[in-house]
Amino acid sequence: MRKISVLLFLAWVGFLFYAGIALFTSGFLLTRLELTNHSSCQEPPGPGSLPWGSRGEPGACWMASRFSRLVLVLIDALRFDFAQPQLSHVSGEPPTSLPFLGKLGFLQRILEIQPHHARLYQSKVDPPTTTMQRLKALTTGSLPTFIDAGSNFASYAIAEDNLVKQLTSTVDSGEWDVLITHFLGVDHCGHKHGPHHPEMAKKLSQMDQVIQGLVERLENDTLLVVTGDHGMTTSGNHGGDSELETSAALFLYSPTALFPSAPPEEPEVIPQISLVPTLALLLGLPIPFGNIGEVIAEVFSEVEDSQPHSSTLAQASALHLNAQQVSRFLHTYSTAAQDLQVKELHRLQNLFSKASADYQRLLQSPQGAEAALQTVITELQQFLRGVRAMCIESWARFSLVRMAGGAALLAATCFLCLLVSQWAASPGFYFRPLLIPMAWGLTGALVCAGLLATTGLKLDSVVLGAMAAVGSLLPFLWKAWASWGAKRPLAALLPMPGPVLLLLLIRFAGFFSDSFVIAEARAAPFLLISLILLLVAQLHWEGKLLPPKLLTIPRLGFLTPAGPPRHNGTHALGLGVGLLLCIRLAGLFHRCPEETPACSSSPWLSPLASMVGGRAKNVWYGACVGALAALLAAVRLWLRRYGNLKSPEPPVLFVRWGLPLMGLGTAAYWALASGADEAPPRLRALVAGASVMLPRAVAGLAASGLMLLLWRPVTVLVKAAVGAPRTRTVLTPFSGPPTSQADLDYVVPQIYRHMQEEFRGRLERTKSQGPLTVAAYQLGSVYSAAMVTALTLLAFPLLLLHAERISLVFLLLFLQSFLLLHLLAAGIRITTPGPFTVPWQAVSAWAFMATQTFYSTGHQPVFPAIHWHAAFVGVPEGHDFTWLSALLVGTNTFASHILFAVGCPLLLLWPFLCESQGPRKRRQPPGNEAEARVRPEEEEEPLMEMRLRDAPHHFNAALLQLGLKYLFVLGIQILACALAASILRRHLMVWKVFAPKFIFEAVGFIVSSVGLCLGIALVMRVDGAVSSWFRQLVLAQQKAGEQSSLVYTGAGSSAREAQSHLLPPCSQDLLASGTSLFYNSKS
Repeated sequence: MRKISVLLFLAWVGFLFYAGIALFTSGFLLTRLELTNHSSCQEPPGPGSLPWGSRGEPGACWMASRFSRLVLVLIDALRFDFAQPQLSHVSGEPPTSLPFLGKLGFLQRILEIQPHHARLYQSKVDPPTTTMQRLKALTTGSLPTFIDAGSNFASYAIAEDNLVKQLTSTVDSGEWDVLITHFLGVDHCGHKHGPHHPEMAKKLSQMDQVIQGLVERLENDTLLVVTGDHGMTTSGNHGGDSELETSAALFLYSPTALFPSAPPEEPEVIPQISLVPTLALLLGLPIPFGNIGEVIAEVFSEVEDSQPHSSTLAQASALHLNAQQVSRFLHTYSTAAQDLQVKELHRLQNLFSKASADYQRLLQSPQGAEAALQTVITELQQFLRGVRAMCIESWARFSLVRMAGGAALLAATCFLCLLVSQWAASPGFYFRPLLIPMAWGLTGALVCAGLLATTGLKLDSVVLGAMAAVGSLLPFLWKAWASWGAKRPLAALLPMPGPVLLLLLIRFAGFFSDSFVIAEARAAPFLLISLILLLVAQLHWEGKLLPPKLLTIPRLGFLTPAGPPRHNGTHALGLGVGLLLCIRLAGLFHRCPEETPACSSSPWLSPLASMVGGRAKNVWYGACVGALAALLAAVRLWLRRYGNLKSPEPPVLFVRWGLPLMGLGTAAYWALASGADEAPPRLRALVAGASVMLPRAVAGLAASGLMLLLWRPVTVLVKAAVGAPRTRTVLTPFSGPPTSQADLDYVVPQIYRHMQEEFRGRLERTKSQGPLTVAAYQLGSVYSAAMVTALTLLAFPLLLLHAERISLVFLLLFLQSFLLLHLLAAGIRITTPGPFTVPWQAVSAWAFMATQTFYSTGHQPVFPAIHWHAAFVGVPEGHDFTWLSALLVGTNTFASHILFAVGCPLLLLWPFLCESQGPRKRRQPPGNEAEARVRPEEEEEPLMEMRLRDAPHHFNAALLQLGLKYLFVLGIQILACALAASILRRHLMVWKVFAPKFIFEAVGFIVSSVGLCLGIALVMRVDGAVSSWFRQLVLAQQKAGEQSSLVYTGAGSSAREAQSHLLPPCSQDLLASGTSLFYNSKS
């Protein structure tokens, strides 16, 4: 019941954080209202007569169609400079040549040979530059809001009125009228190799041949449009708002003359959504209802008519239709929603009314009104551009009430974690009060929500979840504060050492500065190194590095030393130096944010397939395979060190044979992925198939290993033998002859007892039979062995989702964790029988290391830095499993959060595991002081992690305390991001820095909280399996009906007689049935 209470309480705390995040997000990242209205030919966009060109013509809609057919070629990630000629020249600088320049040479030849038939534009893309949002803009003419970036995955249809829907509902001639092609090769090549790789030049050359083939086959009534949905960064990614990401190419071509003049020297910059109304009117279609784009006026000029008045009137007619449609949308939208600025809306409507009246007046007398038409065109363009600017600003408005409520809920939940974590550390803590107020609060919140729903009040799920969270949180806080918190001083609620509190405050304040957020890849290792130096200083101040008589420095808020050190000074200093070295090496794998142009990203983050030199690629491949082998060897050596590799249990057998198979599969996949482009044509299909199956096989093996671990988590080796165990007497070293009677009294009894035990052993060996002795090995490290095995199994699928050279970072990650755990264990005092605590400096260092690993694996909290190539690992080309792609990309992004959250219980287990590194004196039973003076000193085999079972109540309380502390450290980070985003919501960098940081921290918190619960659940599963194992052994012994003893061994190779007051409660039953118990971790 206690285990279930701990998991339920942690899940409830996670729900409180989720409710606060959702409530804040609903007020910060607003989505605009999507209207379901549709445009049609039967309903003109506004009052007044239609343009003169559409009167009486068959098939005419709002405007007579100029083209009967359309060929739309969408080249994903076609950046604008990909369409530039070979040499790009900047005045004052020498010409520079890039691999991708000049590869679309056919476009340049068309622009030179037929200047009135073709035009190249620089299409300005609105962020976010994700594919789904760009496709939505290219078909609806609308502006996707920031939160719509989440629909880049699992988006199947566009609900709003769009150009494709108008084509399918209006055009029906029996033959093909529209051909739309979407080429993904350039985008995939950018994600895999980057724009400067020779493969990009090859892919662009292929696209050039496709365009040339289309142009040669076009008929006179067909319009060709070649465009990119977005650009890409220098690393081949996209999603943000940098210049390279928002700059796409747009090419228009017609076999007949389309433009009245030659193209300008510098291509014109137009908004991307301007293509939607332009294509609609050129094809004789209604403009989509929600469009706010502006038509490209020059394509509506009368090229064959020598009268400039006709061209100007045609442009004015197209712009007026466009403005009428936008005005109708504004009227409908402002009626349904209230998020448009009223004052600006009235000003724009007045501007449109004036321009529309002038236009209608000029239609009555069109002759000799060239200057007036130009004025109307200018006014209509001002209206359309003003509407677009107003919508961009209005759809970024915030709900301050929801933002404040979400931040307050996050702050209250952080206070709850702090309060209960301190409560759980007290000796009088009990679990029942955790669930009662929580259950009552949730019940009351659900009843309140039900009443509101029945009364007809409309509340969305976010508000209902927030109500449930607040309704359950307030009663609990009141009960906890009244029963425990009010009885203690306020300073007791902040028990963390002063330096640790200072580092947490520095990190909290850093989220309010865009410079610190941008430079967090350097700030996080700095804070981690500072904390490590403080840990080493703490060991020094507590007398664990120097003799106490040499200590003269005050302790600066650290806990006072208690107990002898378990590590010598050289060992602790070596751990600290090794840890600092690993952090420095991991920092070599870094990606520079685009705001720091002077910084250069590490070239080791790119996949091996992007390397050109074969010899260098082979060397790096060998280094990656070596890192993989070193990781496997380190795990096996660790398990062998503590004896867990000798168990015949299925998980241990899987570690022996399954892990090497996973390593071979990973190495083989790396070899295929790095040389896929160099494979012979006959083998490319085989290589492609193997590249899909190998990651699946590795992931399947990892899942099988985890299932075996959950099924049989106790890796214990049991041996049965005849004969009773003996206590090994340890002779204390004595140099020189005895010099006093006290020396004789000390040494002679030891020699006598040793001779007595030897003689007793000979007598026992002469007996024909003896009591059955059952020896159980590896119980001293049973929890840690399961955790290390689980983390290793998780690491392999995560490693496959990263570039090959990130395997070196994973090796450093495991080494860092090992060194940090040993360094933390050196300063943690083991109290028996409890309560057990994990200090704040340990939890803070663990959280800092998770952040540092996030950056060391080449990630940044911005959308352009997402490793999109992970979406193609283990999945065939052309698949439609969008949910799987999202899962793979998310797992790649938050791999460090997963590993550190699942491995968080090691902070509690490792100090007990390190107990084997120092001898302990046997504890004498009370009342035997006289015998203790006579009996020699005997070496007590350490119980290690079995000490946690001495007090199951304190064990579960320690797991709860650990989980709450970790959630608190993560919670103050998401709270800081929320406060920074709300306070700086009008900051210039809010959508570039603070909003993405909040999103990444929120998703990272959700992933970490789930991983933390899974890690604690795994420890509890092992604990339950150990209890079940003891019960089965008792039943087996009782069923056998014979005298027997159990040897439950400790950390050394020798056994000792068990004392009943040192054993777990379940082992007391064994002693009550006449069974002796011994502890060890290896045979």
